[in-house]
Amino acid sequence: MKRTNGSLASAPAVDDCVRLGAEPLDRPEAERLAKLLKAVADPARLQLLSIIHAAPDGEACVCDLIDPLGLSQPTVSHHLKVLTDAGVLTRERRGYWAYFRLVPERWLTLRELFT
Repeated sequence: MKRTNGSLASAPAVDDCVRLGAEPLDRPEAERLAKLLKAVADPARLQLLSIIHAAPDGEACVCDLIDPLGLSQPTVSHHLKVLTDAGVLTRERRGYWAYFRLVPERWLTLRELFT
């Protein structure tokens, strides 16, 4: 496991990317992928990933994510925590605000999963 800003994340290496259909998944791999898919299988979380991915510096402050989603700050923070705990995002605190970035390996896993 890899430590990311104080929390443990099990981000796979680029070589660990799995494509459905390449060969049957074993149970541990299926469970790992199911956990990742469960974390992103929410409209608000997909929006968050999209916004962060499209951000000019590839990162976004939680303060900039509230209005586009139309959700309260605690709700947005909850969704960001789920994504961070799943290893999809990293979190960096700067003063009062937290900034989030995509974890490249996890983003690649999501992109490659269905190709």
